[in-house]
Amino acid sequence: MIFARYCLIVLLAGTLTLDVRHAVAQQMVSVSREEVNLRTGPGAQYSAEWVLGRGFPLRVVGRHRNWLEVRDFENDKGWILRQLTSPTPYHVVKVKVANMRSQPTTSSRIIGRFFYGDTLRTLERRSGWVKVQRDGGLRGWISRQLLWGW
Repeated sequence: MIFARYCLIVLLAGTLTLDVRHAVAQQMVSVSREEVNLRTGPGAQYSAEWVLGRGFPLRVVGRHRNWLEVRDFENDKGWILRQLTSPTPYHVVKVKVANMRSQPTTSSRIIGRFFYGDTLRTLERRSGWVKVQRDGGLRGWISRQLLWGW
C-alpha cells in the first residue's frame, strides 16, 4: 500500500512537471516598448540579434531568471528581458497581404490592407476571425489563417 501511494505521488509529480513545461511553452507575450533588443542569450552581455517594435507578439519557450526565451512567427529564437514584455494580445500578419474587413466574413467590405510583419492589437476572436486594431487607428476583422499571435 505504501509503495502504491509512493508510485502515485511520483506519477502525479511527473505529470505536473510536464503540465508546467507545456504551460510555459504556450505562454504568449508582446513587446511593451517602442524598440527592444532580442538577444542571443539571457543577459545584456549577449549580442542583439533583432530589434523589435511595440506590440510584436512572441511565444515563450523558456526562462532564465528575469529573461524569457522566445520564438517569433518566423520561428526565430532569442531572449528578451521579461520587464520589456506585456500580456496585451497582439497578432502579426504572416502573409504577403491581409485584407481587413468590416465584419467577420469574406463577403463583407474590405476596409484596409495590412502587409507581412505588420502588428495589430487583438480585440476579439470569433469563429476563425480576429478583430484587430492598428495602434490608434483602423479596426476590423482579419481571417485568423492570415495572422500569428493570440
